[in-house]
Order: sequence, then C-alpha cells, then structure tokens
Amino acid sequence: MSSQSTVTPEDVATFWEDGAVCLRKVFPPDWIAKMTAGIETSLLHPSPIAKNPSPGFFYDYINWKNIPQFQDFVFHSPAADIVKTLLKTRVVTFYFEHVLVKEPGTLSETPWHQDQSYYPFNGEQACSIWMPVDPVSKETTLRLVKGSHKWGLFYPKKFATAATYTGQSDVFQDAEALDYKEIPDISHLPSCAILEWQLEPGDCIVFHMKTIHGAYGNSTEERRRVLSTRWFGDDVTFSKKPWEHSPPFFGNLVTGNHPSLAKDLFPVVIS
Repeated sequence: MSSQSTVTPEDVATFWEDGAVCLRKVFPPDWIAKMTAGIETSLLHPSPIAKNPSPGFFYDYINWKNIPQFQDFVFHSPAADIVKTLLKTRVVTFYFEHVLVKEPGTLSETPWHQDQSYYPFNGEQACSIWMPVDPVSKETTLRLVKGSHKWGLFYPKKFATAATYTGQSDVFQDAEALDYKEIPDISHLPSCAILEWQLEPGDCIVFHMKTIHGAYGNSTEERRRVLSTRWFGDDVTFSKKPWEHSPPFFGNLVTGNHPSLAKDLFPVVIS
C-alpha cells in the first residue's frame, strides 16, 4: 500500500508550512473505482446520521465498517503511508470517513470552518485526505486558507446555517473553551492567500485539521463526489469540547488518552 515514493520532502515541508498540500496521481484507478462504488452505496443506503443540509448536498460518515470498499481503503490503500510521511508520525490511527456529494446545480456553499474544533481530540499530527472520484474544477473545489493552521482554535460552524456553535453551560468555562475565537471574515482579509486546485481522479488534497477551509456549491453540470478520510498521529489526545461533538462517538476515552485506546472505533493502521 506504500505511497512513500510519491510524497516528497518538499510535499512534507509544504504541508507543515501552508497547512495543506495537493498530491497528484497517488491513488491508482482501481482505488478510484472502489471508492466510487462505496460512495454510491452510501447514497443508496444512507446511515441514520446522513444529512442533506440543502438540495443536492449529501453527506454521511462513519460507515467504514459497513461498506467493504471503505474498509479496504483504510487498511490497504496508499492513504495510511501518505499520512505517516506527511505527519512525520510513528503510529497512524484512522478516525473516520466522510462522504461529501454535491450534485450538479447545488447552490449550497460549505462555510469557512476548522475541522478540529468539532472533534473531541486535539493535537498537531492530525489531517484529512480529500479525495475526489470525479474531475473537480476550480468552481467546485476545496478552498483552504494558507497558513491558517497556525492561527489557533476557532468555534465550529453549523453547515446548514453557518451559525456558530454555542457552548454548554456546564463546561463552557473550561480553560480550553476560552482559547477559541470566532473565525474571521475571510473575504475581508485581503492578506489571506486561498489555496485551491483543479483535481483529477487519483489526486487528493491533504490538509491539517486546524486549517480553515470551505467550498463553493456546484454550479457545473458534473457531479462532485468526494471521500474525505480523517487520520491521527502520535500526539493526538482525547479532549472534551464545550459543545456537542461531531461525530459524537469516542468510546470510553478520558482526557489525555490517545484515540487508539478505543481501537474498535479508531483502529491503528500503522504502528
């Protein structure tokens, strides 16, 4: 499953400096075919937590145990080796997969947000692999704020309304909660550089879980189907957030635990 030869030292440096890197032709056609089939299975048989935030926009997650193509991807695709190399980690732990589909004519934009604020985990060795199975134009691609993984922590946003999550009164005054702030209005920060790439099947974007990102709707006549997988390295630990966690599954972990201690939920792929 090795893809170490396709991830260069320059890619590693770019990931840590910019908070994201585009990798070309790292997933062979057979993996694209398998993930296409897996995504279609997800669309045909959505889980109870699948959502349609707006017409044409579908997402579902945490189905890797039930969709064989996704399970195969976790343990046998080049993904884990890519993560190991980019994160400079010894252990690679899988968190979950996220199917993201925007059908032609989808108007809904994905608001600027930071993934790590949604999750009950903190750490620097944490990333997502955003892998399309369709060609992705600049009009529908993922957009990332260059270097924003160094800006600190931000309150999560609701995808349907772009409203900021509110804290639960009993934990909102935790010291960690005080470290969060509102995501700035990116459109009014002229000094921001936006990273966006046109992609072909086999390409992917790997980004740090603290990188602020969003996406346009899909104004084209082509589908935009993406499998986004989340991964952890050595330094990630469980950390309860002062709002509802998404996804809300973390087993019996307590503060300071590495996610691999809940191995049935978060399997170690490389050790």
